[in-house]
Amino acid sequence: MQIVKYSNLSNDIKWMYYCILLAEHARKQGEVPVGAILISNNNIIGMGYNNVIKSNDPTAHAEVIAIRQGGSRIGNYRLLNSILYVTLKPCLMCIGTILNARIKKLVFGTEYTNINILSQLANIIYNNYYINSFINSVNNVFSKICSIQLKYFFYCKRNKN
Repeated sequence: MQIVKYSNLSNDIKWMYYCILLAEHARKQGEVPVGAILISNNNIIGMGYNNVIKSNDPTAHAEVIAIRQGGSRIGNYRLLNSILYVTLKPCLMCIGTILNARIKKLVFGTEYTNINILSQLANIIYNNYYINSFINSVNNVFSKICSIQLKYFFYCKRNKN
């Protein structure tokens, strides 16, 4: 896999750009536009985009797909010292997967703003204990672009007719 070099951009921005391209691929397939890339030693070891509808698999979130590929590529479920980039803050299922994989750093683009009980629970876990205790996280990388991708997708879904 060949990676384009961006000498003037930080790694977080460079890799998030690739996630945005993956999210766009998901959108074109009718999936919620979320993309994820798993990096180890500055190389992509896993990548994914939401594929829940097409695969009829409720676990086929971008993060889970990228993590599965990464584990398969290195031959271990422990993805120590890896970095996961994703366009949307992970859900509860994905947070559990990230923790079990022992990913070192999480970088995400935007947050889902719909406040419901699951969102509140995810925020408690994310902000108050698990993620901040075990994983270095960076948020709001290309936040506006990631947010617009999601808002545009749902706007089009609501206004299809």
